[in-house]
Amino acid sequence: MKALLYLILFTLTMSSSILAEEGKNPAEPGKDQLDLPLDSITEHSVTIEGRKIEYTATAGNLTLKKEDGTERASIFYIAYTSGKETDHPKRPVTFSFNGGPGSSSVWMHLGLLGPRRVKLDDFGRQPPPPYALIDNEFSLLDKTDLVFIDPVSTGYSRASEESKAKEFHGIDGDVESVGEFIRLYLTRNGRWDSPKFLIGESYGTTRATALAHHLQRKRGIYLNGLMLVSSVLQFQTLRFNDGNDLPNIVFLPGYTATAWYHKKLPPNLQKKPLREVLKLAEDFAVTRYPEALLRGRSLPAAQKSKLAQEIADLTGIKKEYVEEAGLRIHAHRFFKQLLREEGRTVGRFDSRFTGLDRDNLGETPDYDPSYTDIMGVFTGTLNSYLREELGYESDLPYEILSSRVHPWDYGRFTNRYVETAENLRQTLTTNPSLKVHVSSGYYDLATPYFATEYTFNTLGLHPSLYKNVTIDYYEAGHMMYLLPSELAKQRRDLAKFLDSAY
Repeated sequence: MKALLYLILFTLTMSSSILAEEGKNPAEPGKDQLDLPLDSITEHSVTIEGRKIEYTATAGNLTLKKEDGTERASIFYIAYTSGKETDHPKRPVTFSFNGGPGSSSVWMHLGLLGPRRVKLDDFGRQPPPPYALIDNEFSLLDKTDLVFIDPVSTGYSRASEESKAKEFHGIDGDVESVGEFIRLYLTRNGRWDSPKFLIGESYGTTRATALAHHLQRKRGIYLNGLMLVSSVLQFQTLRFNDGNDLPNIVFLPGYTATAWYHKKLPPNLQKKPLREVLKLAEDFAVTRYPEALLRGRSLPAAQKSKLAQEIADLTGIKKEYVEEAGLRIHAHRFFKQLLREEGRTVGRFDSRFTGLDRDNLGETPDYDPSYTDIMGVFTGTLNSYLREELGYESDLPYEILSSRVHPWDYGRFTNRYVETAENLRQTLTTNPSLKVHVSSGYYDLATPYFATEYTFNTLGLHPSLYKNVTIDYYEAGHMMYLLPSELAKQRRDLAKFLDSAY
């Protein structure tokens, strides 16, 4: 008997030694190679439209692996599910992410969709610290379960090997990894039969449209709806490059909205309602303006002078400046120029916001006040919320807006403009029950509303499919939900869309 025990002990010792020599410690059952905190599951409630909603919050990670079991990355997520376990397959599930590239999911999570939201002032700015979260009576949790995804290198999501993180830092690797997360989540949580939605903001709309195409083509996952917040599906509409005049055209109505808000239009235009003024700007942008840009130096001087005055009247920028700029106003110059006489700049994400620069003679602003005036409250409350309310503990820095992902690999779009509009057209064509909702802010000069209109007007959809697309507008910026009145409107618009899409 003693000999047998010695033999067993010797075998176990040798096995451990061999594994140690190979750099492979014996794995604990169910333990991943990544050193991840345990998932945290907590119970909560929120009142939405007068109805108390009981829900479960799960903060945790899904590990992406190759088919041989090699770990590639862990993706952090926060999921909110409501109702009984037996109800889940019947309830819609919405996957949410922001953009960047390099942004975590915090903005729409704590600003628009989740059951808790940041407390802001009536303008949509952060108050002095310390910050606070409040119940979000405008959450969509009464309509759909919510899963907030942090792509690799954002939030707490990390590649298994930092040296291989760049595999996920590009348009194709990003779509593939987020798509794999969604497949895994549906499988592990029994949600394949649920109505399925994606909601993305900014670059997240680029991801969402490419992802919908990827999920349908590669995984057979047909979605019920896409919600695109501050959309950019054609980067040509945003890049002020030499030889590309499209941004000059599609930004102009956004300049008009901004000048109207800051009372920089001539009296005859300033007294008009915003929509009336925008209609004048839109008409100019698609008729006389393109001709002038195409003519270039051959444009007669008298006609150039007249057009410069029209542009000045519609943008609040002095005629002389417009003429010197060749009738073309780069967005970053506009941010600096509109309020130069007051020593202020206007925001990119939300042009209602104003900032202060060191040098008033500079060509472009030092910073974007519509970013700095909200960054603190989202960062502070998210980090507190994770530990104190959701019970998830990690000593990693939560990457709110990460520089880790740069340079971003645009792959097949290298040396050409990125566009996923064609992905959307193909997906809608082959899944004609798919519905699309678009949210656009008039004061958004990051992804202007008129650029989004251009994209959808030139999408090339069959006429029978345009009824599947709804666009709603907001008197706010890129994150229209920061403004309480527009948050309430966006809630109504999205709830109506969800009810109609399945």
